[in-house]
Amino acid sequence: MLLNPYGAGPVNLAADLANDPPHSPVELEERCTAAGLNVDRPVSSGDVEGVRGLLAEWVAVVDSPDEPTRARLLNDLLDRWSSHPRLVRHDDQGWHLHYRDDDVVFAGMLGTLVSVGTALHLTGRGMDRLGRCAAIDCDRIFADTSRNGRQRYCSTRCNNRSAVRRHRAR
Repeated sequence: MLLNPYGAGPVNLAADLANDPPHSPVELEERCTAAGLNVDRPVSSGDVEGVRGLLAEWVAVVDSPDEPTRARLLNDLLDRWSSHPRLVRHDDQGWHLHYRDDDVVFAGMLGTLVSVGTALHLTGRGMDRLGRCAAIDCDRIFADTSRNGRQRYCSTRCNNRSAVRRHRAR
């Protein structure tokens, strides 16, 4: 998964994994591959535990009470998971940036992707573009990638259920 200037892919993957944490290396690899991540190294049970730790830290960023706290927590993630960017080229791909060392395990690679992608997402779209679903019976995390920045629900289903509740209440 290449990072774009808005970080939408990595934050959507992080939200998906945080909402439903993976239980096995196979599941983690399959979900990352389905999200467009090129899995170029083995995924171990240690990686699953590492990713669960990463997600706990990332959820703290999502649930932070204000922008300065969110920035501080995200800077902590960047310090822990990323390294100095450098240009690299793989066989038939063009040049691109890596924000990690080449020899990191899968959890380290995913940690870099999530922390840098989240930083790009928040600085490019707005520091308030991560949140929890506004539906009464849902607390799933979402990354607001909408054009106008007003997403309040994790899914169309939650949005529709809330609209029906509001309509019936009137």
